[in-house]
Amino acid sequence: MRKIILASSSPRRKEIFKALNIDFEIIPSSYKEVMENDFFSYEKIENLAYNKALVVAKSIKESALIVGADTVVVLGNKIMGKPRDREDAYNMLRSLSDREHSVVTAICVIETPDMHKQVCSTTSYVEFENLTDEMINKYIDEFKPFDKAGSYGIQELPKGFVKQIKGSYENIVGLCPKALEQTLNTFKH
Repeated sequence: MRKIILASSSPRRKEIFKALNIDFEIIPSSYKEVMENDFFSYEKIENLAYNKALVVAKSIKESALIVGADTVVVLGNKIMGKPRDREDAYNMLRSLSDREHSVVTAICVIETPDMHKQVCSTTSYVEFENLTDEMINKYIDEFKPFDKAGSYGIQELPKGFVKQIKGSYENIVGLCPKALEQTLNTFKH
């Protein structure tokens, strides 16, 4: 069995791999995300996932499957990245209030040493309730979501935040299990 390497230090992605009983190791990617603008395109997110996997793949000499992933929150056609500060987090959550947004996770698997790649994206939809200033401020104070796209982690949101979810819940957390399995299966010889 070929080695599978997750190019991410995300504890949420690690949990999803474990839940699928995938034997894997973690080598976090050192790729620094840079986006020239905040307009959403699948190509942009898939390139981020690819570049994360590629940095790790270049350091692996034996046969392995390297999995890179990137998750973004999209409102309209605008990517909501990680907040710069508390005010930015508040403004993001305020703009998501009482609206539906999408969460897109791109997965890229690179097979070493020949560097063949497979890329896929999964989109889920989240609709928030009408959030009060008190709810938003309390959430930011308690959970400090400064390392999370869109300023929230779906798994830690208090009751009363989410009106409905359409699509894969795990995709919103950080990785769609079905998409991961299908992408890995394309490399079975």
